[in-house]
Amino acid sequence: MLQVQTFTFNPLEENTYVLFDYTKHAAIIDPGCYEKAEENELRDFLSDAGLTVTHLINTHGHIDHVLGNAFVKRTYHVPLYIHPLEEPVLRAATAYAAMYGFPAYQPAQPDQWLAPGTDITIGHTRFQVLFLPGHAPGHIGLYQNESRVLISGDVLFHRSVGRTDLPGGDWGTLVQSIQQGVFSLPDEVVIYPGHGPTTTVGEEKQHNPFVGNAAIR
Repeated sequence: MLQVQTFTFNPLEENTYVLFDYTKHAAIIDPGCYEKAEENELRDFLSDAGLTVTHLINTHGHIDHVLGNAFVKRTYHVPLYIHPLEEPVLRAATAYAAMYGFPAYQPAQPDQWLAPGTDITIGHTRFQVLFLPGHAPGHIGLYQNESRVLISGDVLFHRSVGRTDLPGGDWGTLVQSIQQGVFSLPDEVVIYPGHGPTTTVGEEKQHNPFVGNAAIR
């Protein structure tokens, strides 16, 4: 059975996720750890739980989601997976990191590309890679059908949506990603977003004031 451990890191309160199953193989999704204390918190959890990190995955390349990439690669010697359209977004983070308060940011290069419509297996648990652009041009989500779990990054939040005023963002594309991608999933699917609390597909379809039924009342 899939297990999801959540950490909230850095001043932008980004959600970092560790996904693992009974095999004790784990993936780290969007490591936002920046301070040493945050790195230690993540490392201690993985050690105490007896997990072996096999994957490092970015849903997208914005600075708050990639601050810990170098730390994870250096510590666990795992490849970094991103969508190819996110490579320039990830590379650009170096130029503006200090402006966001992260002068000690260490960049990390991607190693593997994530192709939408394909699967990625962590331990014995298979995830479908969903292409969900709009907040960022190569934004992806990870959907686990049996557990009814979606790691959504910054596409959709509890009664909110990702911003589209950053380079590569587009409102129409974001709405399409949500309505045709996320909202096509069963209502009971639990959404683990890049910021804020968990929610469900059904909750957001009914009550999200930007893209749900509440938006057209």
